[in-house]
Amino acid sequence: MDSNNTILLLPILLPIAAAVLTALLPFRKPRQMRAFLLAIFAAETALCIGMFAAGNDLSYDVMAIAEGLELVLHTDLVSRIFLVQLSATWLLDGIFAFEYMEHDEREKLFYCVYLIVCGIIAGLAMAGNLITFYVFYEFMSLSASLLVLHNRRHESIMAALKFLFYSIAGALMVLFGVFVMLHTLGGDGLTFTAGGLLAGEEKSPILLLAVFFMIIGFGTKAGMFPMHAWLPAAHPVAPAPASAVLSGIITKTGVLGIIRAVYYVAGAEFIRGTWVQVVWITLALVTVFMGSMLAYKEKILKKRLAYSTVSQVSYIMFGLSLLTPTAFVGAALHMIFHSLAKNALFLSAGSIIHKTGKMRVDELSGIGKQMPVVMWCFTLASLSLIGIPPLCAFVSKWYLALGALQSGIDPVSWLGPVILLV
Repeated sequence: MDSNNTILLLPILLPIAAAVLTALLPFRKPRQMRAFLLAIFAAETALCIGMFAAGNDLSYDVMAIAEGLELVLHTDLVSRIFLVQLSATWLLDGIFAFEYMEHDEREKLFYCVYLIVCGIIAGLAMAGNLITFYVFYEFMSLSASLLVLHNRRHESIMAALKFLFYSIAGALMVLFGVFVMLHTLGGDGLTFTAGGLLAGEEKSPILLLAVFFMIIGFGTKAGMFPMHAWLPAAHPVAPAPASAVLSGIITKTGVLGIIRAVYYVAGAEFIRGTWVQVVWITLALVTVFMGSMLAYKEKILKKRLAYSTVSQVSYIMFGLSLLTPTAFVGAALHMIFHSLAKNALFLSAGSIIHKTGKMRVDELSGIGKQMPVVMWCFTLASLSLIGIPPLCAFVSKWYLALGALQSGIDPVSWLGPVILLV
């Protein structure tokens, strides 16, 4: 395959270059800056949709770090879908931010960071091997912490630090897995390959531990227990557009990391039936139940949505952990549908807070009459996440339940659907 497809650099460099221009250009009126930003968001979305529509697997060798270690970009179906999801989210949340951020004295800085994070995640989505994914993953954690830090209040600083501490802890666990894989497979063995690369390897304790550490490490960004506490800390203090992308996209980068580590490096067969799969399933189900119960008890609106994200992203984790085709389809669909619904929920919550200043659920009596359009959006997104037919998340949860029933893993085959329903 041709490894000189420089077009793969465009989804990365376009938003990052736009961030630099946004910082340097002397916009005379806010609407000039917003028109420029809208053009960039639209161009990024059109580019990603075009790459998806073309349907070609492309590669680009960026640079060699050391012998056997290279930064490589590559697009497959997974990365192309993620790019469309990323760019569409950034476009819609960016449009929402035009009004939400208009009276913020750090509006320009917000958009600069917002664009940089978009470019970095685009690089992460197109990573062709584990080393490239890890590099972009670390840059994403550092840049995304600035979105949490935006307001510069004490609680924002503490939440950003918590986000960074959890991110660093997760990244160290992933790094342990990278070193073990590098020692076992060599540099070429870290290339993402459908079906994985450990099929012929002995299921030694150190290899199983390495895969488990990568699951927990990437699961940190996805909010899986016991590494979930950064989510309810970060979401309430971040601006609504930042909360939306944190929940809708940044948590999904952890899911994407697990997909790559389990299905494209280790291989599903390598961990099937091992203690790694058992513990992963257990943690996913614990997180689903715990997140839902904490959301039910929480009185602060954005914090309730954050706990809901903890639960809902672990629906995806549960589907992936079953290692069956039907459950994988459910997980992939829920990854998209949860992103759409949770973006709508966080933006609706941001609208309520922006217009009324009300942040607690018990203050929202009568809000439907005051903001009917917003609350209809909130209601439809909520019903979708619950899984009410014919809304989209019903389809993904149906596949997740079917995948559990077909897995033949006792007691997961019946306990999983029960917990999902509860």
